[in-house]
Amino acid sequence: MKINEIFPNPTVKQVIFQIRYPNLFFIENRIGDFQIKIMTEFPDSSFFVKRNMMVVDTGRDEKIEELSKQIGIEPTKKVWQFKSKNGTMLNVMNDSLDISSGSHKTYNMGDGETFRSIIKLVVDSFLEITQIPMIERIGLRYIDECPLPTKNNKTFKSYYNSAFSTQRFDLETVDLMDLKTTVTKKEKFLNYGERLMKINGEYKLILDFDGFATSIESKTYIEITDSLHDMILKEYEDTIKKPVIEYMRRSGGS
Repeated sequence: MKINEIFPNPTVKQVIFQIRYPNLFFIENRIGDFQIKIMTEFPDSSFFVKRNMMVVDTGRDEKIEELSKQIGIEPTKKVWQFKSKNGTMLNVMNDSLDISSGSHKTYNMGDGETFRSIIKLVVDSFLEITQIPMIERIGLRYIDECPLPTKNNKTFKSYYNSAFSTQRFDLETVDLMDLKTTVTKKEKFLNYGERLMKINGEYKLILDFDGFATSIESKTYIEITDSLHDMILKEYEDTIKKPVIEYMRRSGGS
């Protein structure tokens, strides 16, 4: 089922983009220049230090700081955080950058702001400031909260082409069902997840598509991101059926 429209009530609840790169020792000195370039779109800014939590039973009196050095765990990480007017969040660290949105309804359709346009603004500005030649990993993740008006096998099969084994399990007796798998698609990878669970008193099917690629030339990042989106969209199209499309076309999801 091909999707070529912007829905008033999409199932997507969160979309996340991330790049990882070698630890940049100079990032703190250049973050101000980066901030100026994105300030119009991301006017709110903050800085904090994230502390990694580690619980270890060593069986002897040993300092956690020394132990963390031995096993290579960084005790803290500096985070520069920027927020747009519509709530899109951008985090920049010494070795990664991520963008998270719960408001964008489209990746690249229509004439307005798209998630792709935000990615391009941020990453183009970042690459101009840092000049990094390679990106270690590019990731694009979509988390969808999908409807299930009646929790039984008949309704579920009419809404979804699921990987769940409904022949073995009667959904009327299921409280929670979870599936995760990782597949390789040429030079890209996909972590695919389905989770049937109750949210606010109603059962929903959570679809989790996490696509990524590794060892990318920086100049090709947007083409790789586009290909990750196309891969995820194809999986989404193969999973949902017509009733879900009709649900997304309804204003407010009623």
